[in-house]
Amino acid sequence: MSGHVTIVGLGPGADDLVTPQVTAAIEQATDIIGYIPYVARIAPREGLTLHATDNRVELDRSRHALELAAAGHRVVVVSSGDPGVFAMAAAVFEALEAGPEHWRELPIDVLPGITAMLAAAARVGAPLGHDFCAINLSDNLKPWALIEKRLRLAAEADFAMAFYNPRSKSRPDGFARVLDVLNAACGDDRPVIFARAVSTPEEEIRVVPLTQATPEMADMRTMVLVGSSLTRVLREGDDPLVYTPRSVVP
Repeated sequence: MSGHVTIVGLGPGADDLVTPQVTAAIEQATDIIGYIPYVARIAPREGLTLHATDNRVELDRSRHALELAAAGHRVVVVSSGDPGVFAMAAAVFEALEAGPEHWRELPIDVLPGITAMLAAAARVGAPLGHDFCAINLSDNLKPWALIEKRLRLAAEADFAMAFYNPRSKSRPDGFARVLDVLNAACGDDRPVIFARAVSTPEEEIRVVPLTQATPEMADMRTMVLVGSSLTRVLREGDDPLVYTPRSVVP
């Protein structure tokens, strides 16, 4: 087989945060496959076919990529952020595992990108400077009970936390439940960072104490970072500085 699949991350939004490695893979591709707004970031050119599809068809997208690669195409599957963080890399491997045996002979590469969690953290300082965890708050692929369990355990372990997909039109009430769980489990007023559309012209950054956080502060373009009990706010206002110390004193 002469085809291959490369799964890439386009970063959080700004073009200059796309890695040179990813840019080179896109330049060599015959086919780009991905969610509509991500494919729209790729400039059309002769010899390149753009395959843009709607949300929630990740497995269809993945099977299509593998079929094209098996037919000899140089396929790039695009995600935002990093493809391995709540994105297309896992979906492609799910399709690979369930698909025909000859797909497993295909060359498949995963190229990292700057995920929204890291872009948001860098924008305000170093809130993930010590132990942290990342949780996808969507219950599309896992039950709410599991999300709540992980939230409680993360709070009990005193992790800083990064939340993907906090609130959508189809899940308007879920983030309110998240805040209720955190307020009950944390027992303090640690900082919460709402970082919307980081690195784009629509960027909005807000840092508030946990007890003042409200569901309306988040949407699907918002990365939510919750500090640990040790996280400190050094500067407030339009250019905040927040960090979590590297050491924990018993």
